[in-house]
Amino acid sequence: MGKLAGYTIVNLQETFTNSVEVTSYPTEKGLPITDNVKRQPKTFNITGKILAKTNAEATKIYNALEKKQNAGTLVTYVGRTTAKNVVIVNMAPTYDSTISNGMSISIDLQEIRIAKSPYVKKKTTKKKSGKKSTSKTKKTTKVYHVTKKGDCYWKLWKKYGTPVATLRKWNKYPDRYIPVGVKLRVK
Repeated sequence: MGKLAGYTIVNLQETFTNSVEVTSYPTEKGLPITDNVKRQPKTFNITGKILAKTNAEATKIYNALEKKQNAGTLVTYVGRTTAKNVVIVNMAPTYDSTISNGMSISIDLQEIRIAKSPYVKKKTTKKKSGKKSTSKTKKTTKVYHVTKKGDCYWKLWKKYGTPVATLRKWNKYPDRYIPVGVKLRVK
């Protein structure tokens, strides 16, 4: 007994094929042989019976599998072998007078190899339109002062409230020589 896409298939036989395509052309000595070998998708053949309480219910199961086949839906088969990421390629039901509540069926499955993309989607942040930000981010607006004769860090501290040590760090002029007419950062 096995399950294909959640539907039970009984009294079955499973055949599994794994093959490669090999070049028929001569290969150069010393080159890797793997360059001339290409793996083919695995194929599976399941032969068994779809059985239900009535023939109509068995036909519903067949129709559901046919719908998955026509849509190309990836399904999983679990029986003596396991087949993940397979599509139903072929289904051949056989109606027999010895089976009153179902049908014999042969189903071919083919593996679909799913490649992982190296592409990574960049995360983007949405801009807020016209709304005031509620986050506690500090808004930094730098304030500058154009020096006049007699300006020193102490006077700027008194006027703007920025500590003298910070004014020295921001502006890089010595205390005794601050040129006239230069822009000093004061906030």
